[in-house]
Amino acid sequence: MTDSGTRKTTVAIVVSNLEFGGAQQQIVELANNLDPEQFDVHVVCLAPFVPLAANLKIPPEKLHIVAKRWKYDITVPFRLAILLRSISAQIVHGFLFDAEIACRLAARLASVPVCIGSERNCDYARSKTQLLAYRLTKSLQTKCVANSNAGASYNCELLGYPMEHYVVVHNGVNIRRFRPADGVATRARHSIDDEDFVIGIFGSFKAQKNHKLFFRAGASLVAKFDNVKFLLVGDQLEGGIHGSDRYKDEVALLVDELGIRDLCVFAGNQNQVEEYYRACDLTVLPSNHEGMPNVVLESLASGVPVVATDVSDNKLLLPDGEVGFLVPKQDLDRLTERISILIEDRDLLQRMSKQAVVWIEQNFSAQKMAQKMAQAYLALL
Repeated sequence: MTDSGTRKTTVAIVVSNLEFGGAQQQIVELANNLDPEQFDVHVVCLAPFVPLAANLKIPPEKLHIVAKRWKYDITVPFRLAILLRSISAQIVHGFLFDAEIACRLAARLASVPVCIGSERNCDYARSKTQLLAYRLTKSLQTKCVANSNAGASYNCELLGYPMEHYVVVHNGVNIRRFRPADGVATRARHSIDDEDFVIGIFGSFKAQKNHKLFFRAGASLVAKFDNVKFLLVGDQLEGGIHGSDRYKDEVALLVDELGIRDLCVFAGNQNQVEEYYRACDLTVLPSNHEGMPNVVLESLASGVPVVATDVSDNKLLLPDGEVGFLVPKQDLDRLTERISILIEDRDLLQRMSKQAVVWIEQNFSAQKMAQKMAQAYLALL
């Protein structure tokens, strides 16, 4: 009960997995920042591998595992419906394909009044099986929350909902965790010297992240500048799904072909990822498509300027020339040029660093994101 005597709204946030990923990190921030006086928050995961659960602040008993036992496990919606009934869920919010479909079916079975979907990306291909599942369950979704305007437009065109079906809530970042601080210890741990200029790339090994363009730009930078190092944080997805294991091998082969392996640090997944941003002078996100990338938020909040491709809502997130640079996707020359400017002009880099922190605090904190999501939840009820 709240202070006014009214019942809290019970929200079940359901996700396919809690691996290291952008959607998963946003679930953690959402669960941690929804007002506990208004909401009783439960997180439900369809896989037992939950490394990001360590960052959740909700009581342990409110993290539930409804594990898929095989690829097409038709028992998941029924088991999820039982859970939703047991917690008297009023809103169920699904993230990622498996969870979204399970939520639609389970919400109907459990008579949950509000079922919300998510769009975390844009300009990507859906399989015929996925499209069929979405369309067969289309009428079971109340609303879709997209983390970008581009994502909402993409989902609308793909699935045929009217635009009023969508609510856009941009991602938010934990500004207490991601903030400027000394990165010397992390550099030392990876044998990076104080005078090295460190360029980071953060993200799982997925083709959309375009690590290959990053390294091709890196090879050009090495020919031009001394003391440039490259720091990679992230790894293949669990079990190498979606071809991430093959893609990782392709990236490793390219690094060797370019002859820059000795200048690279492959750090893998990191629970304390904020320490790795602080070890960078600059980060790069050369993606072919995105929704609203957490890594840009996290880097800017840490006071580290970003050079990113001009895709999705990156224009809203990263004011060009103020906290970093935007470049056309797949444009190797422009990417290399913009990085070069920030290596050469350290005063500009420092100004962008200070402006980045203020920009994120004012516009993209996790608290602001959760407040906007709460407004969407309550409006639907």
